[in-house]
Amino acid sequence: MAKYNATDVFNLLKQQLNNNNQGEISFKLSNFNITVQQNNVVGNILEEWLDKWMTKNNIDHIYNHSQSSPDFWLSSTATNDDWLEIKSFTGSPNFDIGNFMSYISDAMDKPWKLQSNYLLIEYKMDMGTGVITINNVWLKKVWEISCPSAKWAVKVQYKKNVIYNLRPATWYSPNTDFDTFKSLEDFLSALDFVIKTYPNTAAIGLNWKQKVETAYNVYYKKPLSIPLWQNIVQNYPKK
Repeated sequence: MAKYNATDVFNLLKQQLNNNNQGEISFKLSNFNITVQQNNVVGNILEEWLDKWMTKNNIDHIYNHSQSSPDFWLSSTATNDDWLEIKSFTGSPNFDIGNFMSYISDAMDKPWKLQSNYLLIEYKMDMGTGVITINNVWLKKVWEISCPSAKWAVKVQYKKNVIYNLRPATWYSPNTDFDTFKSLEDFLSALDFVIKTYPNTAAIGLNWKQKVETAYNVYYKKPLSIPLWQNIVQNYPKK
């Protein structure tokens, strides 16, 4: 197996899709075959297709079949690095970037997660024929698909006074209320502010920023300095 980084995989995938960006999902039972016309299975099928496609192209990787991160390791030996998350959607981005509580915990214990790559796939399914068309693919970092919201410094899923998940920006559209974050440091600054102002995590917020900086500096051997959100909030005004 050959070693490919996320950018290599992304570029090879774009070449593949430029040749043919359409597909369909079929199911055969007892010699009767159907074309699936429900899009709630498309995301899982795309992940499985990517696994087989990478194997066919001799790309070293591990497909994670569990619900934990990441979806793929792009190395079968160095599993702390080269994390690749797959997020697919139709219409507008409606996926979860990650569980809020898990993410803030991992940021302290697994600093390499902060450098995960996100392969984002926009598709359309013809509900009459079941044909799936891949419209766009992107490769982004977490701060490039996150933004503030009117209520929180980071866009989240918030219901009945509980934060559940980190939610994505519409990163490709100019017609949004807030810009995406300009850097990892800005994203973590906003996340730190959410942790401090959300009652369920206020206690964690007392030293979360310092723990993340220390873990990142130790692992990557380079400094990570997270600014206070109050000092940069003016860079992210509502449009």
